[in-house]
Amino acid sequence: MLPHRPTTLMLALALALPLLAHAAATTPAAKPAAATAGTAEVRGPTDLKPGEYLWHPEISPTGPIVLVVSLDEQRAYVYRNGIAIGLTTISSGKAGHETPTGVFTILQKDKDHRSNLYNSAPMPYMQRLTWDGIALHGGSLPGHPASHGCVRLPQAFAQKLFSETQRGDTVVVADAKSSPMTLAYPSVLAPVNARGQALPETEGGASAQAWWNDSAAPAGQVGILVSLHDQRLYVLRDGVMIGESPLKADALPAFQGTTLFVMGQGYSDTPSPLDVNQRLHQWTAYPLLGQDRAQATPDLLATPSLPMALPAEFARQLYRVLVPGTTLLVTSLPAVRPSPAESGMQPVLESEPPGSTLKGN
Repeated sequence: MLPHRPTTLMLALALALPLLAHAAATTPAAKPAAATAGTAEVRGPTDLKPGEYLWHPEISPTGPIVLVVSLDEQRAYVYRNGIAIGLTTISSGKAGHETPTGVFTILQKDKDHRSNLYNSAPMPYMQRLTWDGIALHGGSLPGHPASHGCVRLPQAFAQKLFSETQRGDTVVVADAKSSPMTLAYPSVLAPVNARGQALPETEGGASAQAWWNDSAAPAGQVGILVSLHDQRLYVLRDGVMIGESPLKADALPAFQGTTLFVMGQGYSDTPSPLDVNQRLHQWTAYPLLGQDRAQATPDLLATPSLPMALPAEFARQLYRVLVPGTTLLVTSLPAVRPSPAESGMQPVLESEPPGSTLKGN
């Protein structure tokens, strides 16, 4: 363990967010030799040696947590309320056991878990991502992908992360750099245009096709899926569908790929486009790259208003269920709809049945 020391953290180079500058870093080392570098500056994610990490939860003490795992960098970034609070080296799945990419929720936590497949190998501070065996946990980090599919973290970092997360928090696994940017709101949800004028109804009346039943899941994590391919929006709470609506659109935005938005705790002074009597929530965008790097910055993120809308009453109901930590996944792909029989916390992009045993390491 290296001593506390002042460090200039140039995470802006990798995250496009100058959020951790001039913080004091505690950088545990994977092996004692690294302790000789106690006076060196940590300039960015690529300077960390296997087993090292940066951890500063005091930078953003409250708010929803999102963990972004970069497989190509073998790094993981922790954001709270859209602000970077941590960075760590990792070891992901080796060839033939690759860690799946996607957007997941933490399904289960167990600080003393052991593998049921690999000779009861310890998997300390396990946080399950899928029901078929992918998880975050503490383990050895050789400096390259070496696991059977899980994301290994430095032991001390795994413990710290475990103490801050909760069931339902979001984990993004991407195969290219992911840099969040804060937006006032995800504009595809606006029932009005930028001037506050109602957008015209589509032929046949889009509101007649929308439905809402939040009594189907009175409590739990809220997740929203927007499929631009389907021109539909789906709302889930605790993994159960509670609403669905078409998106009224004059023209689809020039958007390719998938972007995750996570609602923070802040508000804007501007009225919400979902309900003009309420304030705008603040959201953080996490573009998920790898599908088409040439179009990695979608117009959706740069355009303050798009010709897309929801029925007004549906939009008001949606606003009422939004809480910090609500996730919104916007994709140009067709939506994957959960079965009505599926309940409980489910990964946003996965559908493994609950009850299978954890097998990765």
